[in-house]
Amino acid sequence: MTRTTFLTITSIIALAVGAFVVVAPGAVLASKGVGASAAGNLWARELGIALIAVGVVAFVVRRHADSPTLRAFLAGMALLQLGLLPIEIIGYGAGVITDVRGIVPNSILHVVLAIGFALYAIRMRVIASA
Repeated sequence: MTRTTFLTITSIIALAVGAFVVVAPGAVLASKGVGASAAGNLWARELGIALIAVGVVAFVVRRHADSPTLRAFLAGMALLQLGLLPIEIIGYGAGVITDVRGIVPNSILHVVLAIGFALYAIRMRVIASA
């Protein structure tokens, strides 16, 4: 898969999930076995907006040439995915999230995306600037 295709798919996922979370935060929380609340809905919507922003950036840069800036974006996205990976797993272990079916798809997606972002960052040929 090319980096352009990877970033296009990534942007579509981020935009779709982000929009769904903004529009229906209670449904997202319920899918994880978490009861909807004003605070939960607020935090979910904030996450949705962040996902939409990431999706837009991924879409805009998907055809950019190799550069230190694009490498930094890809590395940052890999770090983001690795950072997000344990959060729901820990939440499930602590009993905050009660439905494991709500975290397995996200966990798998975080691993796949982290690997993809990291590989494309590592493979990039960037000439050091003076």
